[in-house]
Amino acid sequence: MAITPEQLEEAARIVGAAESLRGAAAQIRERLAPLHALVLDAFDMRGETPARRMEQRALYLMSTDGHCWSVTPELTRASALVLTQG
Repeated sequence: MAITPEQLEEAARIVGAAESLRGAAAQIRERLAPLHALVLDAFDMRGETPARRMEQRALYLMSTDGHCWSVTPELTRASALVLTQG
């Protein structure tokens, strides 16, 4: 399942408005199911380019080959989002 531009924009709105990242991830999972949303420490994503940045928060697109996950700039390959703060 690829992430659509509309889903990415909705996820960015959710992340920007949520009180906490964990709350944002839960809302994304609920509203945009079956999209996966994970919360990671910003340190774990150092050196990667976010798909969206909202003040102190960021969204990264993730793709998988069925075993390993990697950051991708391509919506058509992405099936999950990583959310970070800081």
